[in-house]
Amino acid sequence: MAGPENNTSNPPPESVALTVYEEKPETKEEIPDKAEPKKEIMRGVKSLNSKKVVLLLVLLTFLLSIPILFLGIWLLYIQQYDCEGLLKNLPRLQSGVGIGMLVIFFLSNAVIYTRAKFPAPGLVVIVILTILTLIVGLGILGDFKTETRRIVASPRWLDLKVHNRNNWNDIKLCIYETRTCKDLTSRSYMLDSNSVSTSNLSPIESGCCTPPSTCEMEFVNATYWRRGNKDNIDGTIPYDRDCDLWKNDETMLCYNCNACKNGYVKTLEGKWLKLGTFLSVMSLLLMISHLLLFVATMWEQYAG
Repeated sequence: MAGPENNTSNPPPESVALTVYEEKPETKEEIPDKAEPKKEIMRGVKSLNSKKVVLLLVLLTFLLSIPILFLGIWLLYIQQYDCEGLLKNLPRLQSGVGIGMLVIFFLSNAVIYTRAKFPAPGLVVIVILTILTLIVGLGILGDFKTETRRIVASPRWLDLKVHNRNNWNDIKLCIYETRTCKDLTSRSYMLDSNSVSTSNLSPIESGCCTPPSTCEMEFVNATYWRRGNKDNIDGTIPYDRDCDLWKNDETMLCYNCNACKNGYVKTLEGKWLKLGTFLSVMSLLLMISHLLLFVATMWEQYAG
């Protein structure tokens, strides 16, 4: 029997092992994103540009607040320069506006300092304050178109207060103590009558320190004039009572003249007209500056 021997002598065929590698597609993490560096560069450029814009707006807003600070200080501490403290209720109005200017200055810079943490609340506060300032400025400008005497600092109110005899006695003494006419004399010592009459005199200088031109007095110096001998026979020159009130005494001059009172009123009107214009313009500029700063701050935070 050879069966078993044959089975052991013929070995089974060798089995071949095949290993199949399945190729997997690369995942998104494994695929390099060529656009990512460009995005980072663009973000950096936007962030840099936003910081530059914010810095410029911060500087602009701060510079706009400086004149407001100076105005507040001037209204509070130099309000006696034009003897306005002698007019009832006018010092209160000046002090109120001056304090308001200081408040706006400090809050404006506080909003700038805290703009990153509280952009929206800071903007609301500044907008409210600038709107109130704009209303006050427009109100002062509107007073010059009214004829009521109840509004403080309006032309009608100023005219009545200045032409009050009791008020004027104190005002003319204050004008004298400010040495307005003495300063005019020292400035015009080497000038002739034509130079003095055509020079840029203030309303107070022309009304209180020199006689009216209709009096036709002979010039000696800015505050000393000789009366002429010309008679106004034909009546071509209207009579001016101020000609009789003029005195060469430096304590008298034309301080009792209507021209002096009108010059003083004109000075105050010009001051308050400029104040109303300043408040209106600066409130608008400051509001616009803070609005732009708010937008730039949002852009900076978004770009970062």
